[in-house]
Amino acid sequence: MKRSKKLFFGIFILVLLLVILQEHYGDRLDPTIITDKLDLGPTCQVPLLISSEDRNGNNIPDALDLVQGARREVEHGTLYDASYYAGGYPPEDKGCCTDVIWRAFEVAGYDFKAMLDEDIKSCPEAYGVTGKQPDPDIDFRRVKNLQVFFKRYGQEFTTEVKPGDVENLKQWQPGDIVVFGDPLEHIGIISDQRLKSGVPLVIHNGGPRASESNALQLWPSKIIYHFRFFTENPAI
Repeated sequence: MKRSKKLFFGIFILVLLLVILQEHYGDRLDPTIITDKLDLGPTCQVPLLISSEDRNGNNIPDALDLVQGARREVEHGTLYDASYYAGGYPPEDKGCCTDVIWRAFEVAGYDFKAMLDEDIKSCPEAYGVTGKQPDPDIDFRRVKNLQVFFKRYGQEFTTEVKPGDVENLKQWQPGDIVVFGDPLEHIGIISDQRLKSGVPLVIHNGGPRASESNALQLWPSKIIYHFRFFTENPAI
């Protein structure tokens, strides 16, 4: 009994320490991921269901290229910065949630900025105010514009997340795009890493740096869209 109390107290202190560190370092230190590793219960096995399409011919499916490209933001410790930059692109060590997206697509062999700019030009009415007053230096870094683009050229899937439910969770695949609504509008890429519950992590930049965390369950805004991009679309 005394030993179990010590174990419980040790876990409590560890979680408390992680929460304190998270206040300073953001969700790079996600307590749910650490406690998930301490869980000795069964793991929910979710099958990998992704397209074999390989735009850049590197023998890695595009979906997994997106994951690798997004994860580079985490590995580089990209600082959150949503500032406007003449020429469009922020410095390599800075970026916001939308910068994770175009940088990931770049790794997979796509010029995402060019695709979005061209779509705004060819169908301005779909983009509302942006279509009336396009600005290529920032349009590809706005969540709402990306939301329109993926709605036009991607397939929509569930926005529900049900831990332990394989039928639900197999809809959430690596490389998918998740969009969160107001009040904290946000976008990220679904990781190939999952919690024991089967819920996938999200690679995103919500500050202070890019991170890979349990955003599907912890981000304070509601999930409003869940997309999967297909390369046979006419935007390519």
